[in-house]
Amino acid sequence: MTTNMAASCSLVCCEEERDSDKAVIVRFSNGSVKNANNLDFTMYKNADESNPRKKSRRIVVAESDRLSYVGNNFGAGSLKCNNLCKYYVGVLNKQTMQMEVHSAQLFNMQPVVPGEATETATAQDTTQTYRDKLDSLIEAFGTSKQKRALSSRRMNQVGSDTLQQAVAKAASTVIEQKGLEVLQQEVAESQEDLGLHLPPCTADADEPENVYLFDDLLTQVEFEALEEAGSKMAALTSEELQKMREDGGCLSVMKLLENVPTVGEARDKTVRCAFYLSLLLKLARQRSINRKFGQEEGCPRIIQNKLFRTFTVETFNNGRVQNMVSSSMRVKIAAFSLALMLHMGHMTADLTLLHRDLGVTEARMIEIAKSMGLTLIKVARGKAAEAGQHGEHRQAALVLPLVKYDQFMERRKRKKMH
Repeated sequence: MTTNMAASCSLVCCEEERDSDKAVIVRFSNGSVKNANNLDFTMYKNADESNPRKKSRRIVVAESDRLSYVGNNFGAGSLKCNNLCKYYVGVLNKQTMQMEVHSAQLFNMQPVVPGEATETATAQDTTQTYRDKLDSLIEAFGTSKQKRALSSRRMNQVGSDTLQQAVAKAASTVIEQKGLEVLQQEVAESQEDLGLHLPPCTADADEPENVYLFDDLLTQVEFEALEEAGSKMAALTSEELQKMREDGGCLSVMKLLENVPTVGEARDKTVRCAFYLSLLLKLARQRSINRKFGQEEGCPRIIQNKLFRTFTVETFNNGRVQNMVSSSMRVKIAAFSLALMLHMGHMTADLTLLHRDLGVTEARMIEIAKSMGLTLIKVARGKAAEAGQHGEHRQAALVLPLVKYDQFMERRKRKKMH
């Protein structure tokens, strides 16, 4: 840009543009174009705009008298730099002398040589149509028995093709409704290993507090972000706590708030963790959640992002990305909640209250506690009544060394034949 033009030209930054409105910058893999006017450019977009993973796919075609070039922004031949960097291009309006700055994406144009794909297809067709040629011979010169066998095989083939098409259509419908990630998650859950969903564990730690580190549950930055929310928890009166209990509040959170220390760092830590625990327990009872989760309770943005990133899986439904809480994610929430309660309760947690709050069975909760190497304690009815608890309660304690439980496989007895 010359000095005179710089003096009379101004830059205008355009608003954020969609992928379909971005400027296109192409480069040719086999050389440079001397005269771009001799090329006829066409852009194609994916027809499935409801799919968030396909709606931004584009194909650019450049045709000349001699050769055609094709480039796309997806697949193996696409440029990875589009995901790593943002590109901008300036367009000068000579009437207003304003330079408009647009976002852009790059395409690598590769030549398409006619005949290459045709020869490959012909070679494949020769191999694939051998059966058809043999069937033609049977139709022309075969015996009556061979012709009946051919007719029967073709009828079976039609039935098999129809069944395969029906299965493929049903599978496609399920994938569109649930999303591929959720289906893969459900397959993984059928062969689930609880160890994959437990907090990081240091089994040979010298102190119980160091087995499941508090920093692995809440980092220092996340803990500091809970200051305001914890203050609101600390300000709750006994009447407000009673109302929360009557309204069906989380029993585990109620127990923490009723026994919160009066002053000091222990009080501050307890009320902050009580708020975080209430979010975990609320999340465990959800199926799908939106971006407004936790806003009514005053959840900080950093905590909300942590919950979405750690305890949900992404899928899409009707063209919209959704965050789902799958069965394996509920197990993960239960394990992290249990580890948090251990830190709040001097390395002891009430499994009965926790499994009721999470909405999982007591057997599942005990299985998670065993996987974490905890010692199980059954509280007698008399002591539970003294503590204000109804019925028989199970507790879990972290005692060193950790307990290693044997996993027994149930075997069905074979009936004897008489």
